[in-house]
Amino acid sequence: MHALESHFHWLSSSQWVSLEHQSDKLVVFERGNLLWVFNFHPTKSYSDYRVGTQWAGKYKVVLNTDSKQFCGHGRIDESVEHFSTPEPWCGRDNYLQLYIPSRSAFLLSHT
Repeated sequence: MHALESHFHWLSSSQWVSLEHQSDKLVVFERGNLLWVFNFHPTKSYSDYRVGTQWAGKYKVVLNTDSKQFCGHGRIDESVEHFSTPEPWCGRDNYLQLYIPSRSAFLLSHT
């Protein structure tokens, strides 16, 4: 987290909560140049889940709690580049469709 702060300066940035879905147990927010995605559901993973974002363009995973490096299951392919779709979603100008594994969090950097 310290390395991410040094690189992205997210602590001093404003924040926008894009999604807070109680029954899906998901929280997604933008802070700094990062999109933060949290799935607190104990068993349910989501494929092609739409999340709103203000920034158009390309995104890359910069932190993944499900990484085998952190004793996770390795369910997210960190080499994949995600591209936004220019259509409003959840109060934002664009959206991404993401695979969001259960009991995980990951951060995407807008590049």
